[in-house]
Amino acid sequence: MLFDRIVRPAMYRLAYHDPEAVHERTVALLSRAGRTLRPISKLYRTADPTTVLGLTFPNKIGLAAGMDKNGRALHAWPALGFGFVEVGTVTRHPQPGNPKPRLYSLPASDAVINRMGFNNDGAQALADRLAAHGKPAVPLGISIGKSKVTPLDEAVEDYRFSLRALHPFADYFAINVSSPNTPGLRALQDKAALAELLAELRKTGTELGGDTPLLVKVAPDLTDDALAELLEVCLEHGVAGIIATNTTLSREGIVPAEAALAAETGGLSGRPLTARSAEVVRFVHEKTEGKLPIIGVGGILGPDDARRMLDAGASLVQIYTGFALHGPGLVRRVGRGLAAR
Repeated sequence: MLFDRIVRPAMYRLAYHDPEAVHERTVALLSRAGRTLRPISKLYRTADPTTVLGLTFPNKIGLAAGMDKNGRALHAWPALGFGFVEVGTVTRHPQPGNPKPRLYSLPASDAVINRMGFNNDGAQALADRLAAHGKPAVPLGISIGKSKVTPLDEAVEDYRFSLRALHPFADYFAINVSSPNTPGLRALQDKAALAELLAELRKTGTELGGDTPLLVKVAPDLTDDALAELLEVCLEHGVAGIIATNTTLSREGIVPAEAALAAETGGLSGRPLTARSAEVVRFVHEKTEGKLPIIGVGGILGPDDARRMLDAGASLVQIYTGFALHGPGLVRRVGRGLAAR
């Protein structure tokens, strides 16, 4: 395809200098293209419908949170083959995120390190954009998190604000308590803190008159005991599913030639996370006896990775780093590989 042979190589040569600029240009380009991409959608589309969380997905491949934080290119992603889209993570308060540089491409390791810090326009801005321009033609997930300026003991109200603002638009909510790039955020995975947060969000959802599924996104760095405790809380509070996993603080899997970049702080994604994310998916599936649907994400760079994730117990998969490094051809390859199962 033209993108894979010409556009992507040209854009990603720039990534060695400023990968965040490449990311921004990609989203801006897709935002302008929007619905005009529909004529090419047949090149990327795969028909592999499935029903999960009470929602019908045209295929099992989703765009993970982080690529289109502010929902600027919502009508372009389905044309590139995605069966669902997750935007965000958004927070109650608009925030610029961490100082730049904060995004590092590691092409030899097929990986990315980021410490973006939930840079976004805020939950209300996303709600206004969705009200003005509408939802995509596939299920829409919205990832919500805690603002950096909000003290940890006031985090619940941050999440409640975003839930209320975006409730009319979300097909599901991803509760992000596992990013390594917001100080203290991962403490919300602890039993008492998570129980309080989920209880209040379920209550708020009921007050809003809907039953939008809530999914908890977990870190790959939790011990088995900590993850088991988290799952108990999720089951007790009626969580609809789990997203496994977020980025990792580990630096295993980075090739020696990129050792200098391994010293950068932030979350690591891509190929080094492939095995661990599948392990977490399998653990969640077995520990919950299949009661919680799982969206598997982390290190999916080809059809075999996606198949292993589904075999481990995931119902759906998401792609981010693979798309960023290899373009929409990856979505097509994974989609056709899964449809041929």
